[in-house]
Amino acid sequence: MVAGCGGGDDGGGGNLQPQSAENAPGLGLGHRATVEATVLSSAPERVTGGDALIRLSASERAPGNKFKVSLNGTDVSDAFTPTADGEALGIVSGLKLGENTLEVKRGPARTTLTLTNYPITGPVFSGPHEKPYICATQNFTLPDGSKLGAPLDENCSVERRVHYVYRSTANSFKPLPTPVAAYPADLASTTNNAGVTVPYIVRVETGTINRAIYQTAILHDPLKDAEPTPLAPPAGWNRKVVYPLGGGCQGGWYMQGTPVAVLNHNHLRKGYAVASASLNTFGNNCNDLLSSETIAMVKERLIENYGTPFFTIGTGGSGGAYQSHQTGDNYPGLFDGIIVTSVFPDVTSSTIFKLHDSRLLHLYFTQSAPGQYSDAQRSAISGYLKPGNIAAMSSSAGRLDPVVSFPAGFPADQKYHPVNNPTGVRATVYDHTVNVYGKDARGFAKRPIDNVGVQYGLKALNDGMITADQFIDLNEKIGGVDVDFKKTAQRTAGDLDAIARAYQSGRITSTGGGLATTPIIDQRDYFDDRVNGDIHNKIHSYSVRARLIAANGHADNQVIVGPGTIRDDNFDQMDRWLTAMLRDTGPGSKAEKVVRNKPADLVDACWDAGGNKIVEPQTAHGPGQCNTLYPAGTTPRMVAGGPLADDIVKCQLKPIDPADYKVMMTPAQLARLQSIFPTGVCDWSRPGVEQQPLKGTWLSFGPSPVNLLFDVTQP
Repeated sequence: MVAGCGGGDDGGGGNLQPQSAENAPGLGLGHRATVEATVLSSAPERVTGGDALIRLSASERAPGNKFKVSLNGTDVSDAFTPTADGEALGIVSGLKLGENTLEVKRGPARTTLTLTNYPITGPVFSGPHEKPYICATQNFTLPDGSKLGAPLDENCSVERRVHYVYRSTANSFKPLPTPVAAYPADLASTTNNAGVTVPYIVRVETGTINRAIYQTAILHDPLKDAEPTPLAPPAGWNRKVVYPLGGGCQGGWYMQGTPVAVLNHNHLRKGYAVASASLNTFGNNCNDLLSSETIAMVKERLIENYGTPFFTIGTGGSGGAYQSHQTGDNYPGLFDGIIVTSVFPDVTSSTIFKLHDSRLLHLYFTQSAPGQYSDAQRSAISGYLKPGNIAAMSSSAGRLDPVVSFPAGFPADQKYHPVNNPTGVRATVYDHTVNVYGKDARGFAKRPIDNVGVQYGLKALNDGMITADQFIDLNEKIGGVDVDFKKTAQRTAGDLDAIARAYQSGRITSTGGGLATTPIIDQRDYFDDRVNGDIHNKIHSYSVRARLIAANGHADNQVIVGPGTIRDDNFDQMDRWLTAMLRDTGPGSKAEKVVRNKPADLVDACWDAGGNKIVEPQTAHGPGQCNTLYPAGTTPRMVAGGPLADDIVKCQLKPIDPADYKVMMTPAQLARLQSIFPTGVCDWSRPGVEQQPLKGTWLSFGPSPVNLLFDVTQP
């Protein structure tokens, strides 16, 4: 029998039928003895780096019968160590690229398992690597103050390094010389959340995986403990992992960058292992697909070093929240729970919608109709509480402009310019995700962005904030953008193939994949009242909640805490939640267990300025103390009638209906609207054009053929 671990329902598992022997010794006629090989470090079809952690088990324990294992015909039995429960565990190394055959025998029973191995440099399922690619290893500082060193190849590879640091009694991390010969006089100790007290010494491993710089940090005493292995994990490790994810987006392409810090005292002192990589910071890589692939490969390395964790918590704010939601939904099993701040649902929908629309509104207010709208009117049209956010979001829209955001050190002669270098490299979030969206006839990434039929300012009109003539003028002149993000008189028309794949692939978060059974704690912050604007608007938390309800019938696995100064330790709460789920052996689905094991005191709440906790359901709008203290703005699309879920790229159209307007339109005004919207206006009551469910989880864009959705290299 074969099996694999590494990612939810689609994360592992071979497709071979169990092979067994009948009439094994000691069994009655007709009984079958079976053996099973399970990959613990990844799915068997997605092994990387030439090695895999494998567990062997048998249906019958026959004394004296040892597992005999071969890899591609070569005996590797010595790689396995028997365990107390009659199983065996081992790292099988030396896998060739491509398919490998592992054969396992015990007595008369046998099975085979196919392991498909990919390079440690990737890719596995994210599609072809982008080029050029700027290395950063030569500038990365290691725990002892030295540099990681010059890259060894075009994939920015380096040799792995291990360093030790310790926590001093003065509450700082200090490097330990290698090899470690004695405990420092100022060494502190720590008691993890499993009650184990150990010297506060941390093992830090640094290397490169998937062209990213990665680091893992874990409590390990090199003077007392053996070299860590899956059979002998460090005594101070609580068998749990925190995976921090970095923010940003604009300019996050064509570079290796540096990872977020893994020397996190709050996590390490409790016994968590901490892991991350540079491509898990969206300021380096604004592509959740590539981030998810990197997470899978880094976790594979961590498991091969230390063994399987009880669970992994993904956490991050802003760009880190993108990754938490999208990895959790599209590649289930990588994260068991997520803790997010400054929330967005994903890269492709809510954020880009408002950036695109804000650029058009900014140009309209400053060029087409300067001085013709009051601050209150501009707020009403945009949905933002502060009109200064229009200009701020217009500036942030540089991620959609192919010439604005190149990383430092990018070769000048390779930069795209529509006139001087039309075949150069384009710096947009779409071109960075071209493996999903595909290319147009010019080789540019297709774009899932559209505003055909959008009636900007509709709610402002119906609320009496603007006149009918202002509403008509706005929609007549707002226009759209071309492929180079230049203003056009015509509306922006999205590519239907790109729109379809955005939904199919989870680039627009469905929440019906892995997030349906993932505990979510949203630590809601508040920036809606900033005079000069901020991209992190409160409304996005409720877009996620609306999607959860639409996909799953409820959002009981999501808790929103904040705004206000949060007084609770949400990592402790998440630990309690996930631990209770692990211990729940009762009946019911995973979705049911997520809800019934949520800590009773983990509920929606906010805090007032005095630090008082206000427990009440958190909603986008409506009554309640929290909404009085922290009112939420919306977005230009929502003002135009778009849904709270904010997940419609291209709306279905309907004829203009005078009943939609709470003002009496004259025949001349209606005629102007008809000329502005000759094919109709948005019908937000219907699903969007090409809007569809997630096609599946653990989808591939090559080179892995498993769950392949699209291959950009094929015509």
